[in-house]
Amino acid sequence: MANLADLFNPDGLNLQNASPPVQLALVLGLSTLLPAALMTMTCFTRVIIVLSFVRQGLATQNVPPNQVLTGLAMFLSIFIMKPTFEEIDTTALTPYLQKQKTGPEAIQATELSLKKFMLRQTRKQDIALFLHMGGQKDVQVPEDTPFFTVVPAFVISELKTAFIMGFCIYLPFLMVDLVVSSVLTSMGMVMMPPVTISAPFKILLFVLADGWHLIAHALAASYG
Repeated sequence: MANLADLFNPDGLNLQNASPPVQLALVLGLSTLLPAALMTMTCFTRVIIVLSFVRQGLATQNVPPNQVLTGLAMFLSIFIMKPTFEEIDTTALTPYLQKQKTGPEAIQATELSLKKFMLRQTRKQDIALFLHMGGQKDVQVPEDTPFFTVVPAFVISELKTAFIMGFCIYLPFLMVDLVVSSVLTSMGMVMMPPVTISAPFKILLFVLADGWHLIAHALAASYG
C-alpha cells in the first residue's frame, strides 16, 4: 500500500459520478479516520504532550481541565497547520469540488502536501529506521519515501521533540520544588509535603513569566 489514494479508492473508481447517497456514505466512513489523522499527520501530538508537561510541572492536577487542554491543542494545531491546509485547499479540495480533479487525484495532492509538512519535521534516522524495517532499499532521497513509512517516522520524531521541550519546561518547576524542599528541611518541617508549599510559587512564577504566551510561541516557532 503506497499512498492514500490506493487506501481510499483501491479500484480506481470515479467517485464524482457516484450517487449522492454513496458519496455521503463514503464521507461518513472516512470521517471515522479523522481523529487518527489529526494525531498522526499533524502537529497535534507535539502540542498536546507539551501542554500536558506544563500542567504536570505546575502540579495543578486537573487544572486546566483535559477539555481545555485538548481544545487549545486543537486550535493551536489548526493555526500551525494553516499553510498546509491552505495548500491542500488550493491543490486538492477546490479542484475536486470544481470537478477539475478526480477523487484519487485530490487524495494524492493531499498526500503530497501532508508528506511535505511531515518530512520537514522528521529526523532522517527515523525515516531510515522504518525504511530498513520495511526492506525498502530503493529510496535514495526522503521525498521518495512512501507515505505510510513517513507517518510512523514523523510520529516518533514528534514524540522525541515533545519530550525534549517538556524536559526544558519541567526544569524551572523542579528548581522551585528543590528550593522549597530545602527550606522546609532546614526549618525542621519534614512532615510538610513540599508540593503543597511549592504549588503557589510555581503558579506565581508561571504567571509572572507569562507562561502560556511563551509556550504558545515556542510551539509555533518549533515548526518554523
